[in-house]
Amino acid sequence: MQAGPGSGKSDGLTPLLDTAPGDTLAVDAEKLNAFVGKFVNDLGATMHGATILVGEQLGLYKALADGKHVTSEELARKTGTPERYLREWLAGQAASGYVEYDASANRYFLSPEQALALTDEESPIYIPGAYYLAASMYKDQRKVGEAIRAGTGFCWHEHHNDLYIGCKKFFKPGYLANLVGTWLPSLEGVVAKLEKGATVADVGCGLGASTIIMAKAFPNSKFVGFDYHTESIEWARNDAETQGVGKNVDFEVALASGFRGKGYDLVTFFDCLHDMGDPVGAAKHVRQALKPDGTWMVVEPFANATTAENLNPVGRIYYNASLMLCVPSSLSQEGAKGLGAQASDKSLTEVFHEGGFTRVRRAVENPFNRVFEVRP
Repeated sequence: MQAGPGSGKSDGLTPLLDTAPGDTLAVDAEKLNAFVGKFVNDLGATMHGATILVGEQLGLYKALADGKHVTSEELARKTGTPERYLREWLAGQAASGYVEYDASANRYFLSPEQALALTDEESPIYIPGAYYLAASMYKDQRKVGEAIRAGTGFCWHEHHNDLYIGCKKFFKPGYLANLVGTWLPSLEGVVAKLEKGATVADVGCGLGASTIIMAKAFPNSKFVGFDYHTESIEWARNDAETQGVGKNVDFEVALASGFRGKGYDLVTFFDCLHDMGDPVGAAKHVRQALKPDGTWMVVEPFANATTAENLNPVGRIYYNASLMLCVPSSLSQEGAKGLGAQASDKSLTEVFHEGGFTRVRRAVENPFNRVFEVRP
């Protein structure tokens, strides 16, 4: 039976099968229809993702940020975008629940909640950035698939540029919301050192969002961001100058197991330890680079102890990102540890201990992150 509207079901679909197909497997028609309904929802969300990037890149969401009710013609005049495209874009956004639709007036608008999540890049819940990550995964899918088939790795620098943009745009809101206000204060004595004047190494800094946030908050301290990806470091340097923190922050190309300097008060790893082929080697280098009373702050994706406990919406995001990004990166490097984005506390603690650290505690957590305080 063909799917169509008007069935009375919450997803607007009629059952695809009235009875289970007559094969050797015992197929429950109701469960099959429910699964296909899930597929339809997932396919719609997947296809919607590309249109979110269109909305961000063309400034369409921001043009709706004032909450005014507009027609497609009015939005076209406001943004200089052809109306025929906007007619389709607005309808798709409304169908996805990302834009509100006033059917009586044929006008569209953003609710205050939608505007916060879709237009404010300093918001802790800015959404569009995550879709650059998803775009990069699709653009590199065939290459990563071949690496999976061959049992080899796929290096971070081999990915499409959308990955690096996406990491900044996806992680920065969480850093803005938590880094200075919650994560650093959860570490014993660290904020006092930063306020007085400390030396900090931010390893695996990418485009430098975490480094710059800390440098702005603690102008008396000195920050050095390290990343092996040259293009990311160049971008980070430009951002530091643009945002006026060039005096207390530097960026350098370096591996996590070989970044320069000794006597750091604080070393930070944001969402990167699990990507490394030799995380123990990185831990050993951090141990040598820290002062005797220094602190290593390791931020990792939230994960429970077992796979079964991680089979939830957040785990779904992290396991799939891990397959396409994290594990291939680790397997491309010497050591090829392959921790993955859902590495357990136990697995990470083993890395810390093998690296020469004796004191480890999960200092704070939220639904997306765990923050570890690691000390000699």
